Amino acid sequence: LALKSTYRFLTESMQIILLFCSHSAYAAAISCKNEGGEPVDWFIIYKLPKYKIGEVGSGLDYMYLDSNGSGWQMSKYLVNTSQGALFQTLNQLYVGRAFQSNSSVYAFYNDAPPVLDYIQGYGHTKGVLLSDHSQGFWLSHSVPHFPLFPERGYGYPSSGKVNGQTALCVTYSYGQFQHIAKQLAYLYPRFYNCSVPAAFSGDLPQLSRLCEGTKAPLTSEKSAELLLSARGEKFVSFAKSEQFVDDIYTGWVAQDLHTDLLVETWQRQGHALPSNCTLPHHTMNIKRIRLPGSARFSSRYDHSKWCVSWAFKDQVTCLGDLNRERAQMWRGGGLICSFNPRIYTAFRQLVGWYIGC
Repeated sequence: LALKSTYRFLTESMQIILLFCSHSAYAAAISCKNEGGEPVDWFIIYKLPKYKIGEVGSGLDYMYLDSNGSGWQMSKYLVNTSQGALFQTLNQLYVGRAFQSNSSVYAFYNDAPPVLDYIQGYGHTKGVLLSDHSQGFWLSHSVPHFPLFPERGYGYPSSGKVNGQTALCVTYSYGQFQHIAKQLAYLYPRFYNCSVPAAFSGDLPQLSRLCEGTKAPLTSEKSAELLLSARGEKFVSFAKSEQFVDDIYTGWVAQDLHTDLLVETWQRQGHALPSNCTLPHHTMNIKRIRLPGSARFSSRYDHSKWCVSWAFKDQVTCLGDLNRERAQMWRGGGLICSFNPRIYTAFRQLVGWYIGC
């Protein structure tokens, strides 16, 4: 079976069981949090760049979308304040110095971590995970030098103001973190702060080894894994190691999902790969983002990494780690893909101008 069909194979009864088991504990457990501090199944943040076409902004304003809403909402908060969804979510790790507790597992990873020097060899990937034995969240994002070490509390780097950035947070039951840890082994992230207490290491041996700085042995060059959120929503994690030397969008995801992709990544002059129309399913670079209203901005000022299917019928949206540039063909990194029509509609309407085939 094609992967796309396999990902959609789970029966409704399996999802009902998952919902029944998780519903009663959902509100009290670790989860992604909305701007009011309430649990949500997932949220997406699109931090807007400082420089839009004909306009200079703060570089700290952002759009917000979650599992309870219908479309993009401009946040009333700035991304560097102790409010908003990122703070509310990460604060679960900070409050009561939970990062020093043995009752949860957590990890901060970033190929460009705060304070520390850059080291080559790690995957081009950024994120945070936190879970107890009930459930937790996986936050993947595109912001260098973020977050700060947990003992310093919440803060947003000043270097993150100029370019656009994205963040995807999904709430998962504890059992899903075994699958997430498997994917992280392919990504080979730079863990700059983490803890896997003994009570978790038996379930999460790969995560424990990564936390200790050990590179886990792999059985293949890449891995695709179906993940179910706490409320039963399907996501697919594509994770490639540095051994898979190809553009993840063109050489893998577009072909596996049998769809042409419109891709938004950082378009550094002289580095970006051109739109690719040679394989059965094409990969086309987005050059301009069209925000709700009249504002526009160029991919030149967008450090986010996302893609949508060109065909509306396919309803594919992916957020992730890698830019479409030659050097990153040799880097570990991944994408998390959704078939949710609301997520697809929200991102598809942002496509302003792209280089087609």
